[in-house]
Parts: sequence; C-alpha cells; structure tokens
Amino acid sequence: MIKNNHSNTRKKVAQRLKIAIGQLHKVLSMVEEDAYCIDVLHQSQAVESALKKIDALLLDNHLKTCVVDQLKNGKQEAIKEVMEVFKRHK
Repeated sequence: MIKNNHSNTRKKVAQRLKIAIGQLHKVLSMVEEDAYCIDVLHQSQAVESALKKIDALLLDNHLKTCVVDQLKNGKQEAIKEVMEVFKRHK
C-alpha cells in the first residue's frame, strides 16, 4: 500500500507502469512482426529496467512508511518480510 502522504510516489509508480506497459506492447508487436532478435531483446531489457525502477520506488516507499511504522510499534516481522522479497527474487 502506498500511503496517502506519499501520493507523489503513487503517481510516479503509476506513470512508470504505464510506460512499462507501452514498452511491453512494443515487444509483443515486434515479436508478432518477426523483428530482429537483438532489437526485441533490447526492448525487453528496457521493460526489465523499467520494472526494476518501479520496484525500487515501491521498496523505498515501503521502508520509509510501513516498515518504520511497524518497527516503532515493536513489530520485527517487517524486516523478515522485506528479506523474503529478496530471497524469492534469486
């Protein structure tokens, strides 16, 4: 959840997602049009990069809001929760 006081983050994430969706549509059309493989790979990598930037924004927001709130309330699960995200990604 992106907290209300971080509506700027919500807007940034939404905008970046729209860009990534557009890039992904481009990858699909390139595949359907039998575009040169390397060109498709470059576009696909652009999608991956966009998603990584979105992840970074979401994580930054989560750490600054949800995790801080949970730690202030003595809930150590917040750390484990974040670590699980990184374990799944490997």
